[in-house]
Amino acid sequence: MDPIRIAVIGIGNIGTLHLGNIERLRPKLHLTAVCDIVPEKAQRAAARYGCAAYTDAEVLLKDGVADAVIIATPHYFHTTIGIAALDSGYHVLVEKPISVHKADAERLIAAYERARARGAAPVFAAMFNQRTDPRYRKVRQLVLQGELGALLRVNWIITNWFRTEAYYASSDWRATWAGEGGGVLLNQCVHNLDLFQWICGMPAKVWGFCGIGKHHKIEVEDEVTAYLEYPNGATGVFVTSTGEAPGTNRLEFHGERGRVVLEDGLGPGRDLTFTRTEVSVPEFNRTSNSAYDQPPAWQVTFPISGSGGQHAEVLENFADAILSGVPLIAPAEEGLHSVELANAMLYSTLTGEPVTLPLDGAAFERELRRLIATSSYVKPARSDVHMDIQASF
Repeated sequence: MDPIRIAVIGIGNIGTLHLGNIERLRPKLHLTAVCDIVPEKAQRAAARYGCAAYTDAEVLLKDGVADAVIIATPHYFHTTIGIAALDSGYHVLVEKPISVHKADAERLIAAYERARARGAAPVFAAMFNQRTDPRYRKVRQLVLQGELGALLRVNWIITNWFRTEAYYASSDWRATWAGEGGGVLLNQCVHNLDLFQWICGMPAKVWGFCGIGKHHKIEVEDEVTAYLEYPNGATGVFVTSTGEAPGTNRLEFHGERGRVVLEDGLGPGRDLTFTRTEVSVPEFNRTSNSAYDQPPAWQVTFPISGSGGQHAEVLENFADAILSGVPLIAPAEEGLHSVELANAMLYSTLTGEPVTLPLDGAAFERELRRLIATSSYVKPARSDVHMDIQASF
């Protein structure tokens, strides 16, 4: 079978990572083109990998030099380039988030549906690489198989996303409403929001409290505390920040039959601890004659090795879906949910009210446009910055 001709649009930190992974996935993938609005970036990558260089994604798409594209541009272009690629018949792997806001995500997904209606059957995937981590896969398995019973409470404190002022100064588009469309929720924590909904579904209500430029000289959110309510009455708390060090990463799921805890540094390695009650907690609550007893429980520790295949595994899965129809790890349509959660937390902050889901995407889009139109933010000059930034994930 011939290799898939693939192009990478956006040769920044994460695009460069994808180039290396494509090279390692020969002969399934063959890099035929790169594109970046900075000519030097495109030319340098093209020279290294022996492919064509473009500075205009529209021209690349019209030239038909690839069968599939990876979109690794700043966030707003995920939608516009994604729509153009799908309308032109390409398979598309889009970086996170799939769009800045829900309305744009729906426009992107509509382009995918149009392509399917034409019989084009494109493969449309999102780069949610954390879904390959065996810890999160095991938690999801326990929840979906009912080992915890009905969920009662979910908490995630994820504050080990520390970033410096130099990080935010590294690109003009970062940490601006017009360039990035948000901060920690859309960049770093979109992975965690995806995992949240992937494991336990979408909440019915969100009340968000976002700190706008609380720790950095930026105009977007860099700290968030959100309260969630689920359709079955379960509650959740989501806390994140790019301004705390050392940070915490602790995830808890409490259900009628016990508790799962996942924490960096817990146990001898990356172990996952499951405390299972011998009877249902609500049942014990109703039937026990003791005022202070708790339901008997046992504990099991699942030893977890490694972090999964991450970006390379999602990319290979994308290729295998094109070549042989295997199911996608992260169908791009599911990327709508993490965008909606991020938007809801921010919209709740801006309005001072809880947001009932599904979010009114058009209303949030209007609010985002207002933020852009009224912004007086000027990014501080950082002539002294020497950047050596790893991929943003």
